[in-house]
Amino acid sequence: MLGHGTEPLTFDRLMGALQGPTGWLELAIAVVCVLLAYGLTRRIYTRYFGPAPDSWGFGKYLAYRLVFPLSAQLLMQLGELGWHLVHHGKSELLLVIATLLFWLSVIRVLTAVVRHALPSGKFERNGENFVAMLLWLGFASWATGFDVVVVDWLESISFRVGKNEINLLMILSALVWVSVIMVGALWVSKLIEKKVMRLGEVDLNLRLVFIKLARTLLIITAVLVALPIVGIDLTVLSVFGGALGVGLGFGLQKIASNYVSGFIILLERSIRIGDRLMVENRTGYVSKITSRYVVLKTSDGSEALVPNDTLIASTVVNQSYSDKALWISLPVQVAYGTDLDQALLLLRQAAEHPRVKQDPAPASFVVAFAEAGINLELGIWVRDPENGMLGLRSDINLRIWRLFGEHDIQIPYPQREVRLLNGPAEA
Repeated sequence: MLGHGTEPLTFDRLMGALQGPTGWLELAIAVVCVLLAYGLTRRIYTRYFGPAPDSWGFGKYLAYRLVFPLSAQLLMQLGELGWHLVHHGKSELLLVIATLLFWLSVIRVLTAVVRHALPSGKFERNGENFVAMLLWLGFASWATGFDVVVVDWLESISFRVGKNEINLLMILSALVWVSVIMVGALWVSKLIEKKVMRLGEVDLNLRLVFIKLARTLLIITAVLVALPIVGIDLTVLSVFGGALGVGLGFGLQKIASNYVSGFIILLERSIRIGDRLMVENRTGYVSKITSRYVVLKTSDGSEALVPNDTLIASTVVNQSYSDKALWISLPVQVAYGTDLDQALLLLRQAAEHPRVKQDPAPASFVVAFAEAGINLELGIWVRDPENGMLGLRSDINLRIWRLFGEHDIQIPYPQREVRLLNGPAEA
């Protein structure tokens, strides 16, 4: 089976080399080279790479993926050189395996780009595996000569759109070009994002605005570059723009409002990552700001996605806008007859906690004279409310309980006095 030119295809060359008089000796040399490359790779991994590739940057991850194929290819080339010096001829089998290793290197480079271009998570891993599978299928079809059959079949399936005839091969080629250019744009945007996020002297919101603008411009540029390549006239964008304008006026109005509101929030810096917000009976910390919504993480770990236009159009309480310290109060009741001056002093002593600010100092108050006792209240400023309130409340309440117990201050409980106005009749 021959390929597109006069050179035999990789699969035929491999089988022909194995069937030759020195085929098994060449195969043994190839196996030794692969085993040596594997051992060298393990030593390099142990010495220079950690156990968590998910946290690596693009350069380190790419080096991690290329160590084995490049090492094996280098050893295979050295083996082929030695074979040439001894036998005065080239080793077809070693050259074919070196070609396979080169293709493995190419696939790993492309999948590394895809991995770092796509969003993190399951989609990132699935995208990398999907691209690798497609590339290996393409290589296998080329190596066996099956690509000619596939191309002829794709060209045979065609249909007309106006005066133009379109076949399935043209559609797949267009999808490949658009995907490649879009992945490249996303990859560049991620590199820009990492560089910008390291600029600690620049406000975080401004960094986010720049990243979103850069990503938007790169995607638009990628679309404008991809359309002419696949044979689509850019004048169709005017028609599409008119349709988009009508859509924005009706169904997409809310979505457009959210995107515009997102840029306003980022530019005004009224809401920042880490702020504690109260929105529509929800209280939580801003963990993420996107173009369409803000992620609000509540104390129970759940996350609420609040649309950006809600934050612009409604009243939002930002409890950490100018100072992240938060005021909380702890009520307690003491029995009548208690020395109130001493009780108030003990409350302030109970507030001596590492998480409680001492400037302004904790304050204690007499709130009301209730039915069962006197209501007191301790007010404190918490310096790190993002670490939770329940544990702090528990610590201070325990200190209040112990201090009151040490000084014989009673915490009353409700009592009811029942009087029987008419006693039981005498027998």
